[in-house]
Amino acid sequence: MAKTYAYAITGGLIATFTVAPVLATLLLPDRLSEVETRIVARLRGWYEPAAAIALANRVLALGGALLLLGAAVVGVRSLGIEFLPHLEEGNMYIRASLPASISLEAGQPVVNGVRRMIAQYPEVESVLSQHGRPDDGTDSTGFFNAEFFVPLKPFGTWPAGVTKETLTAELSSKLQARYPGVDFSFSQYIEDNVEEAASGVKGANSIKLFGPDLPTLEKYADAIKAEMAKVQGIEDLGVFQSLGQPTVRIDVDRARASRYGLTPDDINATVAAAIGGQSSAELYEKGTDRHFPIVVRLRPEQRDTVDAIRRITVGAPAPNGTGTIQVPLSEVADVRLTSGASFIYREHQERYIPIKFSVRGRDLGGAVDEARARITRNVHLPSGYHLEWAGELDNLNNAVARLEIVVPVSLLLILLLLYANFGSIRDSLLAFSAIPMAIVGGVLALALTGTAFSISSAIGFVALFGIAVMDGILVVTTYNHAIDEGMTRRDALATTVRHSLRPVVMTCLVAAIGLLPAALSNGIGSQVQKPLALVVVGGMTLAPLLILLVLPVLIDCFSRRVPPEYRGAHGRDVGHLPLPEADHGEVRT
Repeated sequence: MAKTYAYAITGGLIATFTVAPVLATLLLPDRLSEVETRIVARLRGWYEPAAAIALANRVLALGGALLLLGAAVVGVRSLGIEFLPHLEEGNMYIRASLPASISLEAGQPVVNGVRRMIAQYPEVESVLSQHGRPDDGTDSTGFFNAEFFVPLKPFGTWPAGVTKETLTAELSSKLQARYPGVDFSFSQYIEDNVEEAASGVKGANSIKLFGPDLPTLEKYADAIKAEMAKVQGIEDLGVFQSLGQPTVRIDVDRARASRYGLTPDDINATVAAAIGGQSSAELYEKGTDRHFPIVVRLRPEQRDTVDAIRRITVGAPAPNGTGTIQVPLSEVADVRLTSGASFIYREHQERYIPIKFSVRGRDLGGAVDEARARITRNVHLPSGYHLEWAGELDNLNNAVARLEIVVPVSLLLILLLLYANFGSIRDSLLAFSAIPMAIVGGVLALALTGTAFSISSAIGFVALFGIAVMDGILVVTTYNHAIDEGMTRRDALATTVRHSLRPVVMTCLVAAIGLLPAALSNGIGSQVQKPLALVVVGGMTLAPLLILLVLPVLIDCFSRRVPPEYRGAHGRDVGHLPLPEADHGEVRT
C-alpha cells in the first residue's frame, strides 16, 4: 500500500510538470476570468468574518486550538490499540483441543457431535471437520486435535440483530456447556494460518512460559490461565498440556541389579528387544535388491500390561559361574504406569508451554496490558523461568518499534523540505503547524467510530501529514507573496484570507472524498483499509476549518516577513532595521 501511494504521488508529480502544462495550452483559452461558484461564495461569506474575529481575538483562537489539540492527545490515550484491523473472511475456523491421551475411536463421537451442533445454525452454509493431523504430515499433532471449517452464508441473509460476534459467543457458550474439558478457539481460515506461522502456536495469541521442568511449567501455566480468565475480553483461553500421555516407566535399581551381576545396559537391551523388538535377520525380495528386517519380540499378551512387563525375564550370570539364570524384571527394576509427556514444545533450545487466548469485544492492547499487570502482581515465577507474549501482540510491538523510528524521520524530512522551500526556520515551522491541526480530525474520527489505533490508521496519519503540510505551504506562501509585493501586514493577512480559502478547501475535500467510499465500506476485506480512510477523511474534514482560522493567527503572531527593501544583502531580515508590529500595524520608519 505504501509503495502504491508513493508511485501514485511520483506519477502525479511528473504529470504536473509535463502533461498538465501541455493540456492547459491546448484546452484553455488565451484570456481567462476567475468566477466563483455559489458554493464558494457562500463559504467565503462565512469564512472571512470568522477569520476577522479570529485575528482580532488571537488569544481566544490559539487557546481554542490548543484545547482541541489537548483533547486529541487525551483521545489518543483512550483509543484501543491493535496490530491490524480484524479482516472479515466470511467464514469461521473452529479448533477443538480434546484430552491429550484420547484415541481416534473415543474422539470421533465428540467430533461428529460438534459438527452436528454447528450445522444446526441457519447462518452456517456447511461444516467440514478434520480429526487428527493432516494427511501430508506437515502438522505434528494427535487425535486430540479437531478442526472445523465453517463457511458462512452472506451476512445480508442473516436474521436481524444477528452478527458474527453474537453467533461466535452463542456457539462458544453452547459448545463449552455440552463438552466440558474441551478447549475451543475461534478464528478464520487465513487468519489462523498467519497467526500460527507468526507464533508457532495454534491460537490467535499466546504466552510462552519457558522453563526446564514440565510439571512446574504446567503448575504456573494453570496459575497464569486463572489470572487471565479474570480479564474482560479474554476468550478461548487454554493451556497446551505437555503431560498426560500414559507412559510405562522402568527405573533400574542398580543395587539389586548388581547382586545378579547385571548392568543397566543389560536390562535396557532386554526390555528393548522384548517390547520394541530386535532385528534377527533380513528377508530379501526375489529378483530385486529390496530387503526387509525380520523383527522378533514377545507376543502381545506377554507385554500388553504392566504386570506382564514385570514378568519379563532378564538373563543373568549363574551364581556358580556357568550358564545363565532368568531373573524377573520386577526383581531388578521398578515398573509403574505414569503420566508422561505427550508434547514437548521447544524454542531457542528451551522447553516451554503455550497458553493460548483470543481477544473479542475489546482492543488487544488494553486486554493484554490488564492481563500482564495481573500476572506480574499475582504470579511469581521461580528462578530459571520466564514468559514471552507471542502472536499478534508480538507483531504489534515490532510494528510500533519501527513506527517510533519511521514517523520521526518522516517529520524531520518534511521539515527539511519545508526549509529548502522557504529558506526560513520560522516559515517552515508555521507551515509545519498544519500537521497537528489535521491530526485532531483524524483522532476524532477514530474515537467517534470506536476504531482502535492500528498500523493501518498509523499509515493514514503519515499520509495526513503530507496533505496537511501542502495546505500550510499554500497559506504561508500566499502571505509571503503578498508581503513581497509591498503590502502592509494588515493587507497581506487580508489577501491571505481571501486567496487561501478555495485551494485549501479543495485540497482537503478532494482527499476526503476520494477515501470516503473506503471509510463507509463494510464488505468483506474492507476492514483493513477502513482505519486509514477514517483518519484521512476525519482529518481532512476538520483540517480546513483549523488551518484557515488558526494558521493566519499564527502568521500574525510569529511571522517576521518584511518587504524586500527592508532585507539585507543576502535576502534575510536585518536585525537593526524596523520590524512589523505584532498588532496588524504597518512597518514603522
